[in-house]
Amino acid sequence: MPDHDTIRYHKHLQIFGTLLHSANLWHLNRRSVAGAFANGLFFAFVPVPFQMVLAAGGAIVFKVNLPLSVALVWVSNPITMPPLFYGAYLVGAWVLGIETGDFNFELSWEWLTSGLAVIWQPFLLGCLITGVASAVVGYMSIRLIWRYRIVKEWRKRKLRRTKE
Repeated sequence: MPDHDTIRYHKHLQIFGTLLHSANLWHLNRRSVAGAFANGLFFAFVPVPFQMVLAAGGAIVFKVNLPLSVALVWVSNPITMPPLFYGAYLVGAWVLGIETGDFNFELSWEWLTSGLAVIWQPFLLGCLITGVASAVVGYMSIRLIWRYRIVKEWRKRKLRRTKE
């Protein structure tokens, strides 16, 4: 992790003032890691370019691990994005009770103006639902895994103490 003085006195990071001085932004602890999973996984389902910037902003606001939040956004990368976003569209269409039908995606201006106008509501709703769901599952999973590991270590330590 970067040195605190490097961050504090970096000329390009001065605009953030004291926001980047929170220890949770840079340390790995149960709260910062679980929060980073929630933050990063939520922003992975936000269908805009530069999701990493949004995840970094969320990490700063919520004081969770910044590098991990930004890295988790890459769950939706150019390879995984089509199935993730199509699944989000299906979820949104199911919630709204809209028939999905067949549509052919084309990377053209005509499709973006006409085809996207038809699917934007279920798509955005599905992105919100899957983003929140993945954030909750990620947060709870990390909290449970972390807790399990700590309890396991306590038991090992207790067993070692009883043998001595």
